Amino acid sequence: MVIRDLYLRKIVPYINKPIIKVIKGMRRVGKSVFLKQIINYLLTEKKINKNNIIYINKELIEYDFIKDYHLLYKYIKDQKTNKNIHYVFVDEVQEIIGWEKAINSLLAEGKYDIYVTGSNAKLLSSELTTLIGGRYIDINIYPFGFEEFLKIRKNKGKNIEKEFLHYLKWGGLPGLHVFESDEISVYQYITSVYNTILLKEIIERKNIRRTVLLESVVSFLAQNIGNIFSAKSISDYLKSQKIKVASETIQHYIKYIQDSYILYELKRFDLKGKRIFEIYNKYYLADHGILNGLLGYNDIKLPGLLENIVYMELLRQDYKVYLGQFNRYEIDFVAEKNRKRIYIQVCYLLNNDSTIEREFGNLLKIPDNYPKYVISLDKYFNTEFKGIQRKNIIDFLQKSKQWGRGMSL
Repeated sequence: MVIRDLYLRKIVPYINKPIIKVIKGMRRVGKSVFLKQIINYLLTEKKINKNNIIYINKELIEYDFIKDYHLLYKYIKDQKTNKNIHYVFVDEVQEIIGWEKAINSLLAEGKYDIYVTGSNAKLLSSELTTLIGGRYIDINIYPFGFEEFLKIRKNKGKNIEKEFLHYLKWGGLPGLHVFESDEISVYQYITSVYNTILLKEIIERKNIRRTVLLESVVSFLAQNIGNIFSAKSISDYLKSQKIKVASETIQHYIKYIQDSYILYELKRFDLKGKRIFEIYNKYYLADHGILNGLLGYNDIKLPGLLENIVYMELLRQDYKVYLGQFNRYEIDFVAEKNRKRIYIQVCYLLNNDSTIEREFGNLLKIPDNYPKYVISLDKYFNTEFKGIQRKNIIDFLQKSKQWGRGMSL
């Protein structure tokens, strides 16, 4: 088991604070395991009595009877054994009708330190905002980054480039590591996770009848990772495939997919006008392995896969990320944190003059002194070109702990 230090460091300062800790993320990214790691931290580091810990996992049959907030509240109150603070953990809390009412009441009593997980943004955000207001913090859990991937595979391979190829093909879903490098089993597992998300978080919750249309939208999004498009672009494409659908319907479907945490939108930011565009954005998958599971792996998709990997790594490190627009020039990622900014271009290989001109030229057009980087699969090159840092993607991903703390890439 990989200890998810990145997230533990984020949540430890909020232990015993009168706010609800909301742990969010796509199904099967390890939220349940992370809850248990928090519990273990409380037991070993904080010396909390195990009788003061209340754990509910709605994916287990033994907790199936907790169907609404009345039963949730009663169960937790019945588990309370003494007058000390009790630590409450509810996994997949959105499966309980009206859960926020029980959690809000427990918070008000001041005798509970509360942690919940969820895999549907719409349910969590609307209910929390309405009832709980500012008394909660979000911790976003993502699939394994490359560093975590290496940790879980430490006994399976020492060749870093070979392991990155595995990561490139398989992605970072924690559960796939029970398969001994069997790609057929890996992709079957990835596909089953994808199908579960589609069914549980979208089709059932939103009562989607046009399931084929939903799958067509997801397929279009996957095939266009790293490309700019709009809902109308998808509508026009589907019409060419003899599927009639309004742009508004497409927008709803994209929002439903985002709410399941399987898809993230990268909005365009006008670097000159200092404004965010509302249309023609990019989308990336929470786990790039899903892309390969849906469409199969091939080198043609490498540029989009590499962008997806870099984008998710920036999110793991708590950057706010935009697609930069400077006049007619596009910057893959404008990332901001702690009032600092970095610019990043991502490409497969810098193997010809036109690629070098595009990737470095776009960055050179930006008239400020924030750090600028070009990340690629190239292994042998100088570390700098006209003030722009060049990074191999494997080095970039392995050094994330350092630059995540505000140090240089």
